Amino acid sequence: MKLIKTEDAVGQILCHDITQIIKGVTKDAVFRKGHVIREEDIPVLLSVGKEHIYIWENNENMLHENEAAQILYDICQSDNMRPSEIKEGKIEVIADCDGVLKIDRSLLQKINSLGEMMIASRHGDFPVKKGEKIAGTRVIPLIIEKEKMEKAKDAAGGRSIFRILPYEKKRVGIVTTGNEVFHGRIQDTFTPVIIEKISEYGAEVTGRELSDDNPENIASCIRSLLEKGADMIICTGGMSVDPDDKTPAAIRSVAGRVITYGAPVLPGAMFLLAYCGKDVPIMGLPGCVMYAKRTIFDLVLPRIMAGEVLTAEDFHVLGEGGLCLSCPVCTFPNCGFGK
Repeated sequence: MKLIKTEDAVGQILCHDITQIIKGVTKDAVFRKGHVIREEDIPVLLSVGKEHIYIWENNENMLHENEAAQILYDICQSDNMRPSEIKEGKIEVIADCDGVLKIDRSLLQKINSLGEMMIASRHGDFPVKKGEKIAGTRVIPLIIEKEKMEKAKDAAGGRSIFRILPYEKKRVGIVTTGNEVFHGRIQDTFTPVIIEKISEYGAEVTGRELSDDNPENIASCIRSLLEKGADMIICTGGMSVDPDDKTPAAIRSVAGRVITYGAPVLPGAMFLLAYCGKDVPIMGLPGCVMYAKRTIFDLVLPRIMAGEVLTAEDFHVLGEGGLCLSCPVCTFPNCGFGK
């Protein structure tokens, strides 16, 4: 770059965006990189505080911030996302579908540790909607050595930092348990909550079964729904450690493997996740899901709806951030719960 007086810059090519900030009105570029400065542009440049201006002088060993930002975007991107327009040396990564954001956290940290470049993102393992931004990239200086950007590409090794897992159209079977509901002593208020939550992800309820607290009967209901083609089972009720709560035993008898019975999350400590057959998830939901605004179910459900097969480690890491503060006005997922 070459720095010259603004009054002498007519006919020269800008090497970076010129931003105008008017509080409460605008923060945008009045001139873009590559703009050929005209006589009438001089008063505008002076009005935004540019008494001197950088013009572009080609250097084969350096990259402009826009070119460097494109390299960072290439390291970030994969299917189901797109770049924003390059603006002020930044490129934002935009979701191209609804789904769950997955982040290669070690790679993200590696790139950010190289210096003079940055990638900032929202939290991974949470839902994103089509059109939402998930990350932003830029280098810190106006120009950067090509060698540094080559190091970034080498560090990535062809991997992408971000993925978006689209939701699958799950066929959900619901087993409602409890003698009090089975015998008609109280109304089932749990199932409507489940239907409302899964409908956010386009799931279809293909069957509903009602069982008393006999674990053999609960297991029979689960098997019946599986035989009817359900590829996800949700069991409500009977999930505590009380002697008469038998739902966990019923799930264990059907599932091939239990991932967790219990999670470091409140509300939702008594949550159970197991898998049957070809990774068909079976969930046992504690009673808090029925009445609490947000619980463990809200953290797990999007990932399962996106076809992710969870492991015990996925639950172990939930302890930090696993305490819902039950705020008077719930702002989830724009809060610390689950992060």
